[in-house]
Order: sequence, then structure tokens, then C-alpha cells
Amino acid sequence: MREYLDLFWVFAKIGSVTFGGGYAMLPILERECVDKRDWATEEELADYFAIGQCTPGIIAVNVSTFIGNKQKGVLGGIVATLGFASGPFILLSLLAAGLGYLLTYPVVRSAFAGVRVCVCVLILNAVLRLWKKSIPDTATLVLFAVIFLLSVFGGLLPVQVSPAVYVVAAALLGILLKRSEESKGGEPK
Repeated sequence: MREYLDLFWVFAKIGSVTFGGGYAMLPILERECVDKRDWATEEELADYFAIGQCTPGIIAVNVSTFIGNKQKGVLGGIVATLGFASGPFILLSLLAAGLGYLLTYPVVRSAFAGVRVCVCVLILNAVLRLWKKSIPDTATLVLFAVIFLLSVFGGLLPVQVSPAVYVVAAALLGILLKRSEESKGGEPK
């Protein structure tokens, strides 16, 4: 029972203090789940983020579910997810009740402007951390560049391409890159 309470409490704390979505919470998750508790490795956490982006729902909730499931099975996943969602649910309920009124105050609007800047910094920090773990060689850098250019300039193409197509294409190319590396005698990473 203690482990379930730990899962709930840790993810309730993370969910209550994380602003800016899944990417902004990466450093907090890394500190709490990798460094402090050994619930996941850095590589597993990067994998959970990647899978969390490809599955329906909010990345942060998906990652909490994956870690809870790894620790204590399906019930652990449910407990971690409920823990993560409890803080934001309470906070959003309170904010929703008074947000219209609060936004009439210039100081509140200014505070939200400051929070947006902070969220951008947190997301940039998460992107830089993911960059270090996700782009270890020239082949993955080229894959990144191609997918980046297609997603940024894809609007100029005569046919609109869903981001899901980019995800599937990157996955398939990643498989091909690893198989090519292995067939040349390299060790899989």
C-alpha cells in the first residue's frame, strides 16, 4: 500500500507544480523518477515521452501512467495517473470559477504574461535535454532535419500531411537506420 501512496503523492506533486505541459515537466520527472527514486532510467523516460506523444491524451498523463505501470502494474498506472490529475483538476476548477473576474486585473494579466515566458524557458530546457538523448549521431541528425523541414514547410506542399505520417515515417526510418548500423557490424544502442 505504501508504494501506491508514494506513486500517488509523487505524481500529485508533479502535476500540481508543472506548468507548460509535458515538455516543461521533463526536468521535474527526471529529478523525481530517475534521480531520486530510480523508477525509470533516462532512456526509459525519453522512450515514455516519445510513446506519450504518439498515443492519445496528454503527454504528462501518459508518462505518469507508464511509470506507474512499470512500478506496480495496471493499478500502479491508474494510481499514478489519478495522482497526476488530482492537482490540476482542483486548481483548474478553482481558476475556471474565477478566471474571468481575475483577468480584469492588470496585475493578473501581467502575471500570466510572466508565466508564459517561464513556460517557454522550461519547454526549451526540455527540448535541449531531449536533443542530447535523441540525436546521438549524424544519421539521426539528418532524420531530424528532414522531419523538421517537412513539418515546418509542409504547409507549402500541395497536399497537407498529417503529423502522424511524420511520426510513422520517422519510426520506420529509425528502424532502417538501426538495422543498417547492425548489418555493418555496429552494436545496437
